[in-house]
Amino acid sequence: MGKNSKVAIVGAGSVGATIAYAIMLRDVASEIMMVDVAPEVVRGQVLDLSDANMITSTKIRGATSKEAGQADVIVITAGAKQREGETRTQLIDRNYKVLHSVIGGMQPINQEAIILIVSNPVDVLTHIAQQLAGIPKNQVVGSGTFLDTSRLRVLLAQKLQVSASSIHAFVLGEHGDSQFVAWSSASVAGKPLLSFPEFKDADKNAIEKEIANKAYEIIKMKGATYYGIGALAASLVDCILLDKREVRPLSVYVESLGTVLSAPAKLGYDGIERVIDIPLDKEERTRLEDSAASLKEICAKYQ
Repeated sequence: MGKNSKVAIVGAGSVGATIAYAIMLRDVASEIMMVDVAPEVVRGQVLDLSDANMITSTKIRGATSKEAGQADVIVITAGAKQREGETRTQLIDRNYKVLHSVIGGMQPINQEAIILIVSNPVDVLTHIAQQLAGIPKNQVVGSGTFLDTSRLRVLLAQKLQVSASSIHAFVLGEHGDSQFVAWSSASVAGKPLLSFPEFKDADKNAIEKEIANKAYEIIKMKGATYYGIGALAASLVDCILLDKREVRPLSVYVESLGTVLSAPAKLGYDGIERVIDIPLDKEERTRLEDSAASLKEICAKYQ
């Protein structure tokens, strides 16, 4: 698709605007369309972002939901935030209504479009979007544990003093409470990560907690997170438009588990081309299956 492609971003808040900005700087799309229930917010974001057009050829404008439905890639960031004292089920119910409205407003959706869900809880919302969109499941994907994996690789890279891109390790399962690190398959240059002296006495549980809690720490100090997910979501759009076929841990439907959760998947022009079942030890396999069972139970309510 490359430079003739159009990207729609539904939700013009901090996350949506940051994704738009990162895509613009990558200069891989001809146009970005922003959609939101608050037209004045869209107008403000478009005016601000258009100031970057001196250094990028990607144009940005406000659009209707119908126009967004015809984009090549549709990024959905719209969603309700969890209220104090609100249960996870209540949050999902509210976001189901938001997603139902968003996808309904875009119909009929371009049958070749790729939908990227960024809103949380991302695994459940990806499942719901797959039910509502009217396009093949492999064309509806969630950002999953890509951000958690990025945080993990950066942390491990700092300990080993190598580039984060040289670390091959994944956070898998639910993007949430039951996520886990696949330590047994983690490696650097083909050498098992845990065989490095720096990790001989590593507290793996502490590292997992640090990764899982980083977002809460950021939110506590500045109110929201958006740079990390903005950059990574933009890289996924890049991967789709340029058919890069990179393997990322994304929210996808895993046939063997019968549900949507984060697993390493090859992403390209046609969406998810392959889900890769990486080696896991017995404990990790159990954690993956438990995570899947939990998500499957929740997703069953939204068929």
